[in-house]
Amino acid sequence: MKSLKRVLCFATLAVLGSGVLTVSAQDATTRKELRRTDLSGAPGMEVILSISEFKPGDELAARFHHGVEMGYVLEGGMVEAPGKPAFALVTGTHIMNLRDVPHPGFKVVGDKTIKLLTVHIVDKGKPLYNWVKK
Repeated sequence: MKSLKRVLCFATLAVLGSGVLTVSAQDATTRKELRRTDLSGAPGMEVILSISEFKPGDELAARFHHGVEMGYVLEGGMVEAPGKPAFALVTGTHIMNLRDVPHPGFKVVGDKTIKLLTVHIVDKGKPLYNWVKK
């Protein structure tokens, strides 16, 4: 656990210094990209640092990534995955999703906005994620 926190902290500090803030047309309402850079020593790969905010009632569909997604819940709240009971996404929770493995979406069902810090290490030139077709 400590090593994941160190990786996320280092990645955040390493890229925040630029002050770059971009928003992708793919998800402009929830994700703010803080920095994107080539992954040193791995041609064709890039690292993307983002902060996402999901307000009560917001939904995020099932998706997969062309690489690894790691995240940290900065501000938690109540969510509900399709077909599952509501549960607390607790502040401080670690998130990791593997390459090309679909993971479920969720709907914010509580009264708090959820804020996530994510680091994606993905194939350069591919979409950050693809939606899972129902």
